[in-house]
Amino acid sequence: MTSTMLTLSTVTPVYSGQDYLHDFVLELDKVRIKLKLESAPIQLQEAIFVVDEAIDNSASILTALSKEFDWIRVIYLSRNYGQHPATIAGILHSSGDWIATLDEDLQHPPSEIITLLSQAILQSKDVAYAKPVSAVHESLIRDLGSRGFKRMMEIVTGNKKISSFNSFRLMRGGLARAAASVCSHDTYFDISLTWFTNRIISVPLSIKDQRVISGEKSGYSLKQLLSHARRMAISSNTKLLRYAGFAGLIAFIASIVLVITTIGKYFFFPDGIDVHGWPSLFTSILFFGGLLGMLSAIIAEYLMVAILHLNGKPTFYTVDRSQDNLLSQYFNE
Repeated sequence: MTSTMLTLSTVTPVYSGQDYLHDFVLELDKVRIKLKLESAPIQLQEAIFVVDEAIDNSASILTALSKEFDWIRVIYLSRNYGQHPATIAGILHSSGDWIATLDEDLQHPPSEIITLLSQAILQSKDVAYAKPVSAVHESLIRDLGSRGFKRMMEIVTGNKKISSFNSFRLMRGGLARAAASVCSHDTYFDISLTWFTNRIISVPLSIKDQRVISGEKSGYSLKQLLSHARRMAISSNTKLLRYAGFAGLIAFIASIVLVITTIGKYFFFPDGIDVHGWPSLFTSILFFGGLLGMLSAIIAEYLMVAILHLNGKPTFYTVDRSQDNLLSQYFNE
C-alpha cells in the first residue's frame, strides 16, 4: 500500500430513509472493502449521515449502524433545515481529500462513486456530477420540470453548469468545504461551487428514483423543490438585469433619434405631420421609460453585487492538485 494515502468521505442527508439505510451502508462498505483490497491510494475514511429531524426511525437505525461500523459518523441537526443545509453541515464536518454526496434512498449507487472519481482524476477536474442517462423519476411533469427550470436558469444567468447540478456529486474536499463555509441561509450550494472552480464535468450514469417510481411519496415535497429553485435564482448573478438595462439603453437612444426626427420634420416638412401631439407624447414616453429602465438596471446591478458579497462569493481561491498523479496511476492500471 502506498505511503501517501488519500481519504474519501461521503455525506448523506437523512429525512425518511429507514427502509434504505441498512442496504445503503452495506453498499458503501463494499466500496470501502474494494478500495482496501486493491490497495488503492485512496480509502473510504468516513460516511457522514446528517439526520435532518427525520420523520421515521432513521436516527435509531443510524445509531445502531454506527456501533456496528466504526467508519460511520452521525450528525443530528436541531430541527429540519432541508436537503441543502444538511448537505452543507455534513461537508463542513468532513475531513476527506475527496467528498461524495449521495441521497439516502439508493437512488445514487455508492459503487458509482469510484466512476465519478476516476473521471474527475483522468480529466483533471475538481467536481464530477452524475448525469442521468434516462428519466430519473419516470414522471414526465417532474423530469421535464426539473430540466426545463435548469435550462431557463442557464439562459437567465449565463451559467452553463446549472444543467449539470445533481445531488450525486464528487468534489475535492478542501474546495467543497470552502464552498460550504461561505454559504448563507439562502445560498444554493452548487452555485457556490462554481464560484471556486470551473473544472466541472457531468458523468453519464444510470440513476433511478425507485421511491417515486414505486409510488411512494418523495422525501422532498413540492415546497422544498420550489425552495431549491428560489435559492438558485437568488444565488445567481442574473444577466436578465443587464438585458433589461440594455433594452432601456436602446429605448433611450431611440427616443433621442425620434426627437431629432420630429423636430426636423416639424420645421422642414410640416405638411407631413398628420396628427399633432402624438409624436411628442410617444417620444416622451420612450425617453423616460428608457431612462428609468437604465437607472433601474444600474441600481439592480449594485444590489446584485452586494447580495453576492453577502453570500460569500470569493475574490480568488487556490487548490492543490499535486496528488492527482497517485490516483491517475491507479485508474490507468
